[in-house]
Amino acid sequence: MCTENSLLVRFQYIRNLPDFSENSGWVEINWICEKHIQNNPPRAMKHSKSDVRCKFTCLPKLRFDDQQLSSFSGLIVFQQLIIDLDLKRRLSRCFEHPKGSPSFSTTSIVLILIVGILLGYRRLRDIEFFKNDPIVLRFLGLTCTPTVSTISRQLSTVDDRSIRGIERLQQNMVVDALAREQLATITMDFDGSVLGTCRHAEGVAKGFNKKKKGQRSYYPLNCTIAQTAQVLAVHHRSGNVHDSNGAKEFIEQCVEMVKTACPKAKIELRMDGPFFSEQIIGCLDELGVQYSISVPFERYTTTIKCYIDERKRWRWLRKGAKYFEKQISLDSWSIAAHRFLFVRDRQKEQSKGVIQLDLFKPHDFNHRYKVIVTNKITKPKHVVEYHEGRGTQEGLFAELKTEAALSYVPCNTWNANKLFLLCNVFAHNLTRELQMRYRARERHTSVKRPALWKFSKIGTLRKQIIQRAGRLIRPQGILTLSMANNLTVEDAIRSYLPS
Repeated sequence: MCTENSLLVRFQYIRNLPDFSENSGWVEINWICEKHIQNNPPRAMKHSKSDVRCKFTCLPKLRFDDQQLSSFSGLIVFQQLIIDLDLKRRLSRCFEHPKGSPSFSTTSIVLILIVGILLGYRRLRDIEFFKNDPIVLRFLGLTCTPTVSTISRQLSTVDDRSIRGIERLQQNMVVDALAREQLATITMDFDGSVLGTCRHAEGVAKGFNKKKKGQRSYYPLNCTIAQTAQVLAVHHRSGNVHDSNGAKEFIEQCVEMVKTACPKAKIELRMDGPFFSEQIIGCLDELGVQYSISVPFERYTTTIKCYIDERKRWRWLRKGAKYFEKQISLDSWSIAAHRFLFVRDRQKEQSKGVIQLDLFKPHDFNHRYKVIVTNKITKPKHVVEYHEGRGTQEGLFAELKTEAALSYVPCNTWNANKLFLLCNVFAHNLTRELQMRYRARERHTSVKRPALWKFSKIGTLRKQIIQRAGRLIRPQGILTLSMANNLTVEDAIRSYLPS
């Protein structure tokens, strides 16, 4: 019997003969050798250092030509989304009333701000770095972009009526998505977010700021949808106001908006301690929605904190946590009694700052206490987990500030800064809308109410899709966007385009 090495040698010799054919009597050997090669492919030879190493000392000469090259080819997926949403026409309707016809309309200015945020730029002057990109110009529907001074002047002319129109458009986009998805449960989270600045802009003021005390800031109140991770509405405010300032009217507006679009959906609300008040709870009871609100100890030391001090027996809630619940009607309130859940977590908490003993809140080095008021009738464990799920909103704010330039205050006027804030929200909601349209739901509704899709962040979409080099060409007169051959990138981009 021939060995494997001799068989390979014989096969290579036979195939080099000029009169070799499949019918020459060596068919069996040919089949055996082919099978051997398929199962045992030859190993790659090791390269020598001289074959892989080379010195480059000369720098190439730089030349900048107009070759229709783009650094943001992936922006085409958002161009298709803008067309599907008919966003340009809907934006132009918000700016129909001002007189005059400038060369660059306010609609174009808003789209430039949204594109800049999607591309990862923060400041207005950064527009100079993408103003000649052909894909960006096609997205905007322009042959050239305005200068920074033109954009700044145009923003300063935006009036209150235009701002209200932009707000309604942004809200309608989110509400339309909720109606399209036909969600059975819609969870709304309300919270404020500090937008600090060193500018002496209109409306900024010194307010509560843990990280940078004394810094001027805005303090907008945000309403987010837990299931879609989108921002439904924003109530713009100065930085020296309380969390609950204007909250009652804002909550009513948001709830009525969602109720009108999704009349069959169950609506839930989650809020922090500053929203705990008789007016807001009474309003929520009248609206007929379910809610959970954190209760601050500092404001109710004699009526709520005393129950914790007097309690001796706690019920098991989960590992390391116990609870008890009571129906409480505060003496100073005129509304009926509500369900209060008192929770104690076993966690060593370091007390920083001035020690106030247990004057304002329970003083315990081994436990952390919290109280939740709710009208839900589910198990206490589910209520606590549901309320703790609102922590995902903090991650959404962090993404908006780091990836969507939410923390940047560009102008000196109130309306201009508010418009820039709405452009940040638009850019964020567009990334969510893009993924909701072309991806199936990956999660079911759970106790903590996470997002039903596993959304990619703006920064991830920027690196994987948007920031891709390409070139506009016209082979046989057909406009074509040519990109490097990468199957992963191709699959990612095509997944967001209609087939």
